[in-house]
Amino acid sequence: MQAKQGDLLATLDRTLVVSCQAEPGLPLDAPGHIAAMARSVLLGGATGVRIEGAANIAAVRAAVEVPLIGLIKARRDDTEVYITPTLDDVASVVEAGADIVAIDATDRPRPVELTAMFSAIAAKGRLSMGDVATLDEGRRALDAGADVVSTTMAGYTDYSSEQRGPAFDLMEEFARAGLPFVAEGRIWTPDEATRCFELGARFIVVGGAITRPDAITRRFADEVAAWSARPQLKRNPS
Repeated sequence: MQAKQGDLLATLDRTLVVSCQAEPGLPLDAPGHIAAMARSVLLGGATGVRIEGAANIAAVRAAVEVPLIGLIKARRDDTEVYITPTLDDVASVVEAGADIVAIDATDRPRPVELTAMFSAIAAKGRLSMGDVATLDEGRRALDAGADVVSTTMAGYTDYSSEQRGPAFDLMEEFARAGLPFVAEGRIWTPDEATRCFELGARFIVVGGAITRPDAITRRFADEVAAWSARPQLKRNPS
């Protein structure tokens, strides 16, 4: 059953949403696996999920009743914008069952203007999330009709600073400007998660640190390999 809209965003305030996605070609890249992943993170305490792809959204919608943020990643030759770039993509996300539609709201050439995108989402009775990389983009997205903006794209555009961790600087800018925002992107630890809330995030979205076993394993494997490559002190016999 689809979550009611109304004050849906308020139900997510100060909570954890988990992005359940799998890179194409990886073993978990199948709707049934994504749905199982969504059910698993809810057992762990997540209050909502962020899901990519119409088939995955539909599978998760059939399996859970929590707020669902949906998007479609569609690479195009005519634009760098790829998160739900067109009105057809919006329609697909809504039809599949998403409560909140996430779109790339960066200030880059796009197939459809932001106002038209957010208007279409509202007309379908859904909420909208604008994924941005800068404070000015956040302002423009909210002015264009976004219900909330997210730091998702910080560090992923050629004009935003490369980030090794969460976009704390951007969060501080949003907070000083009094803009409602969601923290998403490169949140790897619980300490980083709570720091996002301290900086004013309404809620946080965590993905790879929870739902990417390949990436999680790689972090451990790299540390182990680095440790193994260092000269080791001989242990004294006991």
